[in-house]
Amino acid sequence: MRDAQSMAAQPAPSSHPVTQTEERVQRSLFGEILDWMLVPLLLLWPISIAITYVVAKSIANQPFDQALDDSVTVLSQQVVTVNGRITTRLNGTSRDFLRADDVDNVYYLITGPRGEYIDGDREMHLPPLEEETSHPGAVKFLDSSMHGSDVRIAYTYVDMRNAASSADQPKLVLVQVGETLEKRARLANEIIKGVILPQFLILPIALALIWFALSRGLSPLSELQQRIRARRPDDLSPIDSGQVPEEISPLVRSLNDMLSRLSLSIQTQKRFIADAAHQMKTPLAGMRMQSELALRQTSAHDIHRSLEQLAKSSESATRLVNQLLSLARAENQSQESAPFLQIDLSEFARAVVQDWVQASFTQRIDLGFEQADEPLPVLGNPLMLRELLGNLIDNALHYTPVEGRVTVRVRGEPEAGLAILEIEDTGPGIPPAEREHVFHRFYRILDSSRGGSGLGLAIVREIAQQHNADVTISYNPHSNDAEQPGSLFRVSFRLQQKSPLDINSDFH
Repeated sequence: MRDAQSMAAQPAPSSHPVTQTEERVQRSLFGEILDWMLVPLLLLWPISIAITYVVAKSIANQPFDQALDDSVTVLSQQVVTVNGRITTRLNGTSRDFLRADDVDNVYYLITGPRGEYIDGDREMHLPPLEEETSHPGAVKFLDSSMHGSDVRIAYTYVDMRNAASSADQPKLVLVQVGETLEKRARLANEIIKGVILPQFLILPIALALIWFALSRGLSPLSELQQRIRARRPDDLSPIDSGQVPEEISPLVRSLNDMLSRLSLSIQTQKRFIADAAHQMKTPLAGMRMQSELALRQTSAHDIHRSLEQLAKSSESATRLVNQLLSLARAENQSQESAPFLQIDLSEFARAVVQDWVQASFTQRIDLGFEQADEPLPVLGNPLMLRELLGNLIDNALHYTPVEGRVTVRVRGEPEAGLAILEIEDTGPGIPPAEREHVFHRFYRILDSSRGGSGLGLAIVREIAQQHNADVTISYNPHSNDAEQPGSLFRVSFRLQQKSPLDINSDFH
């Protein structure tokens, strides 16, 4: 081997990822929509009751305030001046009529310009002094309390000046009439009952209507479920999106896309299984024929020759089975099941080439390796990349004649951001017209004198595509033999930023 180098193998660090089971609670679309509709409704209901209570109190106050207004106006008309003294014309009957109320207690108080008591209930509170006292006749209201009960008071100021002496200072007499709030509270409660009680009847009906509307609105989902469930297991035809609502159409289109990909995958697998079964017939039929022939032979020499052919057929079948398994593993590989790591492509290729040194010695082929001058970090799955490079080396050794040369080369193109892996041989080469076809499964060049399954390069392309790499084929530029132009396989990887490697360069 040219440029043979030995390396001290160091075990790659192993990591055992800890898997965490996430609890996933299945949510109901029906329940979630119902929650988003009912929660605001139930929150607005007490707010509606509070607003209704405030409005009811305002409505209840209006007629009773008007009655108080009338009372204080009538009472103010009973205030007169007799011999320069302010008094009232109320008699016992008038006072009884003023206080006549079966529900509320009615109070009144009349005070003079200097706050002196004239008539009524002395316990009533006086209104605060304010500028409006200069505008007599206007009736105003205030809330107060008497004997531990809330009282609504209407009051006004009466100007007791003589008409002839209007230029004098005003003599304002304060007249107040108040009553407790029992009738107001009763009326407000009646109004609230008239509004709230129908709501108690309407709310369950509204909930039932919402439930019914949601059930009807989500019925297309149930119909779609029944249509999908009624399908045959092998029916992967697209679902008719014209029979579903517009909101579900994106889901149906995504499902149709998945069914299309699934159908393509199943067709590919069926075709692969059919091709594999067809390819397996040849070595198995050969093994059966050679075994039956060996059983009929009586000469030891003929038996030995049949057993040699049987061994070759079993070797061919074993190789085919291994490559089928490799191709199936490559097609079903994903970054989730086998995460990509950052590796040095140069050191990685060097370790893989060392595994093929003994095979090259056995076939009397000069296997060489040319390493890059600097590390070339790429992202990849080590096991799959080993499969890729192993198939390329095996293919080169298989088609290179005795005393030929196979060279594995790693080089970088930093300006293009590429790490290049090249495998060149001195075999018969691949014509340009055949270079695209050799990557198809079970395809073999017609005039090829070498046996093979036609799967090695299909595995190479599948792994390269998973690593976002490009594979090209050309003639060996270092070959001077027109009859044996050789082949050059070039795999171009995306060069990563140089950083400490996640794994060792030894991949044994």
